[in-house]
Amino acid sequence: MSSAAPTAAGAVPRLLTVGETMVMITPGNGESLATAEDLHLHIGGAESNVATHAAALGISSAWISAVGDDVLGRRVRREVERRGVDVQWVTVDPHAPTGVYFKDPGNGVLYYRSGSAASCMDAGSIESVPLEKAEAVHVSGITPALSRSCAELMDALFDRVSSSDAILSFDVNHRAPLWKSDPAAPALLALAQRADLVFVGLDEAESLWGCLTAAEVRMLLPEPHRLVIKDGAVGATEFERTESERTESEHTESERSGHGEDRVTFVPAIPTQVVEPVGAGDAFAAGYLSALLNDADSTARLRAGHERAHLVLLSPSDFVLETPR
Repeated sequence: MSSAAPTAAGAVPRLLTVGETMVMITPGNGESLATAEDLHLHIGGAESNVATHAAALGISSAWISAVGDDVLGRRVRREVERRGVDVQWVTVDPHAPTGVYFKDPGNGVLYYRSGSAASCMDAGSIESVPLEKAEAVHVSGITPALSRSCAELMDALFDRVSSSDAILSFDVNHRAPLWKSDPAAPALLALAQRADLVFVGLDEAESLWGCLTAAEVRMLLPEPHRLVIKDGAVGATEFERTESERTESEHTESERSGHGEDRVTFVPAIPTQVVEPVGAGDAFAAGYLSALLNDADSTARLRAGHERAHLVLLSPSDFVLETPR
């Protein structure tokens, strides 16, 4: 297993991620919260998950967020740093707590994050972060659901990264306990339309936008240069816009519309005896992004995503360094 080398002084990590990470309580041995007596304390958050998986795969990564001035916040920051992720842009809020959530295997998660330090972030929280100097910036649809100020942070981030050479990566990551489909659907669609790379589950696309196939999702979202649609145990499809040879009139029309033609790649998922699905999407995104930053082709990118997700699906944890035995 490779790991990212420490970021040189003054250098910007290749991958920056922005979003909340909380303390995570999980029952031992995949039991239900209703009966479990053995509980484990970990950390969990979509964006720091992506950063930690990418770092484990050799990509220098940073996580940007806020934590409370409490023992849980110190634990979160220390643990993310221990996994090889740069945490220099994680701030401490003396007035708000660190968020907490519980995993209930087979029944989803329970959030206790209202009013958390990360939910109090705003556009000013990223002013000093050199987003434009990274190779890729990754965010998810969880952040705008946390608060109005976090939604404003996302708008500011999208404006800055979109005008730079950095790849703007967006995982739709709809969380129904945070916001229902009616307000989430248009907001998440608008953000996805502004990204260079979008990850979305086919089940999410159906519940949010009524799309039943990967092709329908692409018709709805022609703007991103790369669109990755995940279909659970079936596999994942990548649509990548290309510039193929065409007549001058066709090329001119393509330029006016802002879209070229798509290369479509499908890679089946790895058969897996699933222990816990939460976190697998973050692992997939990290595997894919790491391969993309290392100039891998479409098939290799999707395969790298599946391989990383496979590890997490075999474990009750969001993050694993090697295949569980």
